[in-house]
Amino acid sequence: MAAKRPNILLITSDQQHYSTLGSVNERIRTPHLDRLCGEGVRFDRAYCTNPTCTPTRASIITGQYPSQHGAWSLGTKLFEDVPTVGEIFQHAGYATSLVGKAHFQPLASRPGYESIECQPTLRDLDFWRRFHGPWYGFDHVELARMHTDESHVGQHYAIWMEENGLENWADYFQPWPPDPEKQREHYWEGGERIWDLPEQFHYTRWTAERSIAQMERAAAADRPFFCWASFHDPHPPYRLPEPWASMYDPQEMLPGKLTPGEHEKNPIHFRLTQDEDGRRKLNEMFHEDRGIHGFECHVRDAEEIKKDMAVYYGMVSFMDDQIGRMLARLDELGLAEDTLVVFTSDHGHFLGQHGLVAKGPFHYEDVIRVPFIVRYPGRVPAGGQSAAIQNLVDLPVTFLSAAGIDVPGRMTGVDQLDAWTGGDAVRRGTVVENRHTYKNVHLRTYINDRYKITVYRSGEDGELFDLVEDPDETNNLWHEPRAQEIKKDLLHEFLQETFSYEPTPMPRITGA
Repeated sequence: MAAKRPNILLITSDQQHYSTLGSVNERIRTPHLDRLCGEGVRFDRAYCTNPTCTPTRASIITGQYPSQHGAWSLGTKLFEDVPTVGEIFQHAGYATSLVGKAHFQPLASRPGYESIECQPTLRDLDFWRRFHGPWYGFDHVELARMHTDESHVGQHYAIWMEENGLENWADYFQPWPPDPEKQREHYWEGGERIWDLPEQFHYTRWTAERSIAQMERAAAADRPFFCWASFHDPHPPYRLPEPWASMYDPQEMLPGKLTPGEHEKNPIHFRLTQDEDGRRKLNEMFHEDRGIHGFECHVRDAEEIKKDMAVYYGMVSFMDDQIGRMLARLDELGLAEDTLVVFTSDHGHFLGQHGLVAKGPFHYEDVIRVPFIVRYPGRVPAGGQSAAIQNLVDLPVTFLSAAGIDVPGRMTGVDQLDAWTGGDAVRRGTVVENRHTYKNVHLRTYINDRYKITVYRSGEDGELFDLVEDPDETNNLWHEPRAQEIKKDLLHEFLQETFSYEPTPMPRITGA
């Protein structure tokens, strides 16, 4: 690449299905993301490291899998002493910033596992007025932790609302402490989807505005930047201000569906999602490990799913509108030609596919595959589309490579620069981890160009899908006699792939 080190603008959404781009789905409007696709390359086979927030977000800044960086599940934390890509960029003279959602730490704090992303700290605005970093390699952070009107609101976002005239911002959010049962009902059981929060105070607008400020800050100082604009949506609850809440007609939505009998060949936790008493049965079966995302009955009224989906699409379109503001400002600052822009999401989402909603330990493409766009004028070919396999763990390694900075051996992603700039694919396959609990829900998936195989830490069940012959993943071949040779070969590839991402903190410097 060019001798001049590029700016790096990483734009992420939260829990966005890979199909929610206008360039692949005519039912949704995302003109600015479509523009990125037209000016860069859209990668259609990109995967997360774990289909939940904390583990994947930690991978995005460490270049390590969750089993390596330590933040292995929701409710854990990434320890502050774990090396990050931001620290390397800082040492190279970059201005580094994170605006939006972090979720590197849990919503509770214990001695030895302290978290600043929990109450009452979240609403201690005096603390956040003083604190802007450094934090996890970012020399400047502006943070918000909630989704829509959840009770864990505060931080820099609340300060911004106050400073812009919404002094009673707390009235638009759920009270603290929350009632657990009412919170669950509020989260999943439909209700009012139009949020009375004025659009100009929405966190999507805040994320774009403050990310622009960080690009301007770096430009004024004549420094290259590494800026992560971390949008919160389209993560549920499904609640949004107008006009975005009514942008899409629910009757025009086409949710996914359950194919009759498809879970009969799957492990039992898949089948129990279709049982009205599934939550109790799953908790009894996995009694050592409570609080597992997705371990409940997923059966929802079809009309309600359509309403949810319409708001979900509205969330994406609102975010796209604000990404447009960011791209326009990049142009105005004269920085677009020197900026590597990547758009992706931390993991996917279910909207009825396989009879499922939201997320859980179900490694279908819907939840482990993510949208992924790369633009870098003059280096990344314009208007490209690629099936080269990507993994979010590769981002730090590739960013450093693009900047001509040595990659430390502790990072275990691969350098995707050749694939991004029009060369050959650099991955034969990739792994998605999911250690959702200490023991009982612990699985990993390996995906190559054609097949996907999922192995569990215990038990004899698993999943094996032929993504060419069965792209909807309705026919699990795990126990099929005719698939055993394929299964054997895939398990061998799987093991080789896990060897390949063993870290090498230092080179071998002598024989002994």
